[in-house]
Order: sequence, then C-alpha cells, then structure tokens
Amino acid sequence: MRRPLLRLVFVVALPVVLVAVWWAASDGSTDPFWPPLRTILKTFPDVWTADRLRADVLPSVLRLAAGYALAAVVGVALGTFIGSYRRVRAVCEPVLEFLRAIPPPVLVPVIMLFAGIGDTMKIVVIASGCVWPVLLNTVEGVRAVDPVMLEAARGYGITGVARLRDLVLRSASPQIFAGLRQALSIGIILMVISEMFAASDGIGFTIVQFQRGFAVPDMWTGILVLGLLGFLLSVLFQLVERRALAWYHGLRAATRRSS
Repeated sequence: MRRPLLRLVFVVALPVVLVAVWWAASDGSTDPFWPPLRTILKTFPDVWTADRLRADVLPSVLRLAAGYALAAVVGVALGTFIGSYRRVRAVCEPVLEFLRAIPPPVLVPVIMLFAGIGDTMKIVVIASGCVWPVLLNTVEGVRAVDPVMLEAARGYGITGVARLRDLVLRSASPQIFAGLRQALSIGIILMVISEMFAASDGIGFTIVQFQRGFAVPDMWTGILVLGLLGFLLSVLFQLVERRALAWYHGLRAATRRSS
C-alpha cells in the first residue's frame, strides 16, 4: 500500500510544482501575450464547453486514432516482413533511412495535392509520421528473436501463422510497443499541424483561429487541452501496454528478484 502511494506522490509532485511556478511567474504579468495562469484557468470553462469539445476535440481524436491505427498496422506488417528476411532488409534499409529522414510536416503540401484538404489528408499526414518508429522498432524486434527458439519451434512443427503469432511477434512485442509509444507523441504533433492547413475544425484549427483573433487567453486554453489530451492518451497507452506485456514485466520482475 505504501509503495503505490509513494509512486502517486512522485507522479503528481512535478506537475504540481510546474503549475505553481507558472502561477507565481505569471501572476503579475501585464504582457498581452503572456497572461496570468489564473486568467487562463478562468477562461477555460467558458471556451471549452461540451459543444466545442464535440465540434473540435472529437474530430481531432478520431483523426488521430485513424492515422495511428493505420500506421500501427502498416508498420508492424512491413516491419515483420523486412525483419524476417536478411536480403529484403539489406535492399530496403537505404530506402527506409532516406524516407525516415524526411520530416513529415514537409509532406503536408504534397499530400494535400493528392488527398485534398479533407480528413483523408490529415489521416495520411498522421500515419506518414507515426509509421516510422513502429516500422523500425518492429524490424529490430524481429531481428532480435532468439535463433535457438526459432529452431526449437521448427523442430516441434510450429510454423506459419502460429510461429508468427506465438513466437516472432510475442518476442518482438516489447520493441513494437516502444515504437508505438514514440509514434503516439508524433501523432499528436502531426494532428495539430495537419489541422493548421485548410481545416474547418479540430484543436489545431481552433488554436490558430484564437491566435489570429488575438484571443490570447483562449489560445492558451487550447494549449492546455492539448497537454491534457496527451496525458490522457499516455495513461491509456500505459494501461494497454501493461496488459499486453504482462508476461514481459513479470519476467523482468522475477529476474530482478532472483538477482
């Protein structure tokens, strides 16, 4: 009981300290672009009503979910294929490094030419940035599968889908989830950037509209919404990860106890 309470204190302590510092540093501010935190918090409930959450936050979350899911499926599928065959990996590696080096925001105008300015463009932009950490981590995870275990599976007649599901993907799953975690933060950034180009709703669109209308406290509330959304998605991801990788965390805990 004591350990979870200490962990909760450590998790909450830093945000509380940062908010307190922000409050104290901005309390006497007269700068129109740096309003006091109390003004921002007072403005928050008036700006982010249930209607605005439904009109702007929900579309953003749906686009993020679609782009993230597409990147996860493509990244894991291609990464498993590339990581399983040495020759394929040797051929694809230079191309992957070239494509990975291109910043996804640069592709927004190009994607707009082919996908238009609707939700498809925004989903493709999110997926184009999220796919790389998933793909590359999957490749490395599949490469690192113990060859002795592969030979043992072959000796026991475990092949095809069963071998892929129960051995290859299971062994690579810690690195796959590491890539998915990286992709989540990238996806939130690209969600906002894509909504700043030719959009009519979404969090990014709303923040830009506030900025153009010089509604600075309202703009800051949008930034707070992004931070809260990122936090909630991170907590949700950790819950899913802990459930999916329960065997892995249990193995690490047992290893630490034995040593």
